[in-house]
Amino acid sequence: MAKNGADIWPEGQGPREKLLKLGAITLSDQELLAIFLRTGLPGVNVSEMAGQLLKEFGSLYALMSADYISFCQKRGLGLSKYTQLHAAVELSRRFLGHQLAQECTIKNPQVTRQYLQGLLAQRDREVFIVMFLDNQNRVIYHKEMFTGTFNCVEVHPREIVREALKSNAASVILAHNHPSGVAEPSQADRSVTDQVLKACSVLDIKVLDHIVIGRGEYVSFAERGWI
Repeated sequence: MAKNGADIWPEGQGPREKLLKLGAITLSDQELLAIFLRTGLPGVNVSEMAGQLLKEFGSLYALMSADYISFCQKRGLGLSKYTQLHAAVELSRRFLGHQLAQECTIKNPQVTRQYLQGLLAQRDREVFIVMFLDNQNRVIYHKEMFTGTFNCVEVHPREIVREALKSNAASVILAHNHPSGVAEPSQADRSVTDQVLKACSVLDIKVLDHIVIGRGEYVSFAERGWI
């Protein structure tokens, strides 16, 4: 073990080397967090520290979405790490937003879901977002159309159609969050989706999906065959 809690991995087997050789996607949550932390604590190397934090918070998602006080109460974490982490999260969200504007959402639905997770997962009220797409299924822009309470939001299909016409959108993707964290759609969610489908079909506007965002989970109406 190195001083200040730094790890000494066998040559070429550390997480940084693994990332460069095999790509970031091959790293575990613990390895990714260890790279971010950079150093551990006296008597605790950075890899062990990363593992302990994941265990204490319960998941990488819970750690990254923890509030300032909860985050900084953990030994080895503080203002610097908190601001770095949240800057990284925002940087990722903006990158995904630019990526959405350049790519076909149908070919890369994971990017859409990740972007919506970043926008909605931490909201404490239900928010209904509509993404307006061109005829190549690229995002023109998205808009928070309706905001509700902790467990419901009132949606007006005509407003969605009006906005789609104004933006000259060929299709839309609907999305809203469940602040409870459970993404499973309610009967009301399915009903309002049907209403939007009917309203849009009159003007030949396609509804590609309705994605319900929970905390660390999602449900896609398209994937379930409901659209």
